[in-house]
Amino acid sequence: MAIYVTGDTHRNVDTLKLGLFADRNPQLTKNDYVIICGDFGGVWSERTLEDDLKIFENLPFTVLFVDGNHENFWLLNSYPVTEWHGGKVHQIKPDIIHLMRGQVFELEGKTILTFGGATSVDKAFRKEGISWWAEEMPTYEELDEGMANLKKYGNKVDYIITHSCGERALMYPPLRTRSFRTGRYPENQLLSNFEDIADYRHWYFGHYHMDGRLNDRMTVLYQDVLPLGE
Repeated sequence: MAIYVTGDTHRNVDTLKLGLFADRNPQLTKNDYVIICGDFGGVWSERTLEDDLKIFENLPFTVLFVDGNHENFWLLNSYPVTEWHGGKVHQIKPDIIHLMRGQVFELEGKTILTFGGATSVDKAFRKEGISWWAEEMPTYEELDEGMANLKKYGNKVDYIITHSCGERALMYPPLRTRSFRTGRYPENQLLSNFEDIADYRHWYFGHYHMDGRLNDRMTVLYQDVLPLGE
């Protein structure tokens, strides 16, 4: 079993990278995982749900995702909560699984802390309940759950996978220019709590529509598909 991580897919807008990745890696099976760092978007409309999900079901690997800000949270949260590899999930399909906020999962001997959500900077141009949902914003209750789960592992995990990032990450190029232009948001401060206490090997996140290694422990992802740990 192999584990990979990539950036936002936005329903069917940015899924080409997954198809190309599958073509380049014919050895992949449903026992392998690709984790999407939020803005999955496949659970968006009841009317088109099965067609939207078919794109991901047809991939040779299992798709895991944290939620981003561009998700239909009413529809996503209508799925029952179950436990999978030590953490809470919404199992959308047997091979499509939502990794919920503040959970620690054990995969292939590795521990992974997950935390989705972020602020939609374009929500003024969206309509609540149709193209924007207030549940996009992480809560301090979810943070508390994440901190409690992290404590069970002695505040040490191998990887952190989120949609947005902590405040310190915003100070590294190329995010520094972006953050000066768009500003900081509550989720950046909230996620900084994990950076303050967690001992981790690497932190991956999406949201910013760019690819780059910020330092030896932080990577922002969009089009790249990387083996977990690189």
